[in-house]
Amino acid sequence: MAELEVHPAIGRFDDVAAILAPRGVDAPACWCLSYRVTSGENNRLRGAERPEFVRKLTEREPSPGMVAYVDGEPAGWCGSGLRSQMGRLVRSRTIPMVDERAVWSIVCFVVKTPYRRQGVARALLDATVEYARGQHVAAVEAYPVDTEGDKISSTFAYMGTTSFYEKAGFERVLRTEARSGGRPRWIMRKDLSA
Repeated sequence: MAELEVHPAIGRFDDVAAILAPRGVDAPACWCLSYRVTSGENNRLRGAERPEFVRKLTEREPSPGMVAYVDGEPAGWCGSGLRSQMGRLVRSRTIPMVDERAVWSIVCFVVKTPYRRQGVARALLDATVEYARGQHVAAVEAYPVDTEGDKISSTFAYMGTTSFYEKAGFERVLRTEARSGGRPRWIMRKDLSA
């Protein structure tokens, strides 16, 4: 039985890099920045600037995400943070703000291939919800794709699927104008105020 642990990314940049840029920090990678910064900033950040941006995020609170380990090896990542600090989400026309409540947004899941279908993503989600609870927000919000019962490429499900979140107690709030793989994205929430 493998040992599975999840920790905030603070002070764990090398492990985050091992997941987000498995071919090395110099290889092209998203670095989980597409929702965290504005579109313009995302386009301007080039080469070594991208990992350096993430390195700085991992050096301070709040954590920019959670890192999962299987038997001590970096196995998965869940990128998250306050929606109000997610540049692209703040300006999004397709994923609107539902209300003025302070919410913690989940914007990315990456589970390395050898660790898929072992509960890593669910462990990351549960740990992210608990971390968000400690940040005193009203809810955790996610923007998963609704597969409508069909199989889709994991490339299009990097924020997860609606069924994944429903199993974790999230509720559908609003069908958005955003699409992934031709399928709609939903705003889903888990209330933390209770």
